[in-house]
Amino acid sequence: MRRRGFTLLEIMVALAITGMLMIALNTFIFSMGELWGKNTDLRLFDRHVRAVTRFVERELRAGALPPAGVADQAPITVQEIRTHAGMTETLLTFELFEGSRIFTWPGQPLPEVVCSLSVREGTGLLFLWHSRLEKDFATQSPRETLVSPLVSAISYDYYDADFKNWKNETQPRKNTEGAYEAPQRLRLKFTYRTRNQEVLILVPTVTQGAPVF
Repeated sequence: MRRRGFTLLEIMVALAITGMLMIALNTFIFSMGELWGKNTDLRLFDRHVRAVTRFVERELRAGALPPAGVADQAPITVQEIRTHAGMTETLLTFELFEGSRIFTWPGQPLPEVVCSLSVREGTGLLFLWHSRLEKDFATQSPRETLVSPLVSAISYDYYDADFKNWKNETQPRKNTEGAYEAPQRLRLKFTYRTRNQEVLILVPTVTQGAPVF
């Protein structure tokens, strides 16, 4: 008995089914690749936020250590800093006795580096810094180092002991005597496309010669 071969119609139907399966498979692969790529961006964003947060926390803790941080003196203050653009910014300021690994010096690195945190629209989080040992320390504007282009805002948390709550300020506030007050906490807002993330950073203080974390 002879075996019957495939008819032309059966072959065309089989090819059509195979084609549809290949199209569906390719669509699935491409959609998964796109989804994976988007998730990769979000994971990298989250990692960046954590890395920058840890770095700022570490630098603030270093600024609270002796000799910069001593008992009965605030190691982290708010000061008016003159920038390269000729503007004056009111910034959270502290001193790193040994400097920082991200600072690029034109010559030999110097200790006793005064640092300030600034966030500028379209630029990101900047460290403004220069050493007290530089000859033009009192007259020259500090250098600027970009820490993160994804930081879009900075604000300051103050604890109100009378009402026992926190108040957030977009600018450092002054006390009744007209002097700037250092906040207890710092808020950094990170922005990537439509995603925003805010982190809280404790501003360390000094008690009996050691920083409180």
